[in-house]
Amino acid sequence: MNVFEELMNHRYIIKAKEREKYYHVKDEIGSIKEFVTDKLGYRIISNGTLIKMEKLPGEAQSWMGINEFTSEMEYVFFCLILMFLEDKEAEEQFVLSQLTEYVKAQYPGGNIEWTVYEHRRKLIRVIKFCMKQDLFYSNDGSEDGFATNLETEALYENTGVSKYFTRNFTQDISEYQQIEDFFQSDWMDMDEDRGIIRRQRVYRKLLLSMGVYREIEQDEDFAYIRNYRGVIESDLEKLLDCQLQVHKSSAYLMIGEEGNLGKLFPGNNSISDAILLLFYLIQEKVKAEKLVLKVNETIFLSEVEFKRIVEECKEKFNDGFAKKYREMSEEEFTQIIMEELEHLGMIQVDNITRDITVMPVAGKICGIYPEEFLKKETEDAGK
Repeated sequence: MNVFEELMNHRYIIKAKEREKYYHVKDEIGSIKEFVTDKLGYRIISNGTLIKMEKLPGEAQSWMGINEFTSEMEYVFFCLILMFLEDKEAEEQFVLSQLTEYVKAQYPGGNIEWTVYEHRRKLIRVIKFCMKQDLFYSNDGSEDGFATNLETEALYENTGVSKYFTRNFTQDISEYQQIEDFFQSDWMDMDEDRGIIRRQRVYRKLLLSMGVYREIEQDEDFAYIRNYRGVIESDLEKLLDCQLQVHKSSAYLMIGEEGNLGKLFPGNNSISDAILLLFYLIQEKVKAEKLVLKVNETIFLSEVEFKRIVEECKEKFNDGFAKKYREMSEEEFTQIIMEELEHLGMIQVDNITRDITVMPVAGKICGIYPEEFLKKETEDAGK
């Protein structure tokens, strides 16, 4: 068991749920604590309830939300539930109606009505997420019935874990206006020019991002990677089966066969295969000078131009896709691929113009079907 991977891959390790793993990690924390504190600037919480490493990104990424939530209302519900649980002791019980009354009373503006079906469905989704995160569990009944019957009751028991779900802030965050404020607060007591801030930001980016890119000519973070490549690689190789690869405008942490660090790409799934084939097509177009690389090795395209390439990928390689993707319309296929690419940080989409920036990772990896398959497809197309 790799202790660093366990702490990176899980929000927390709960003693009551995974007793053996909890004690193993607790015994081995000392071997990684210096790296976690010095190089990442992370805090490890270890108590009689759980062990948690407070993981913070080097920069905000699109995938860092809660995938189960689809609206702002669900995030508000979740925060209110955390507030509700704050005053409850571990093993203290409560019923569904207590929770719904509290959420309704505390909802900002007071404009929440449980008579609205969609509101109930969203609350149920949040409750299920809370139980998935072990914040409380069901003793009797189910919240599912609340969707059709306002009188539905269920009995829950608090675990005490909710107090550790969110990170502790040393500053008042009520006045924060943008995401960047949270990053600045993490290093509030440090001089912005000190190397420790840059170092921690770089290590975080390498571990929690698809890649680190040289976004401007004098990019300090990328310069740090190039200047201290050997030290960074040595540090990370002590903890993980990995290799640091640095190129002209990008750097990647390549995880080896024995490595297990969260969500990796490519995954063992059809959408990864489709993206690898898309990257092959993009690389071929660059070689043929049909696409032009910018100085930082990105490709700038209009949304229409990019969609056209994705559609071409489906048309060219469709027979090799899984049935789900073969039977999709071009429009649906394009939407799913673009959403996944943006989620992974492989493309950036301008919120106003919808123009697409293809990141350098598209030139780093690709996939192609075996030659005999392509030959057969060509022959079939000619019949």
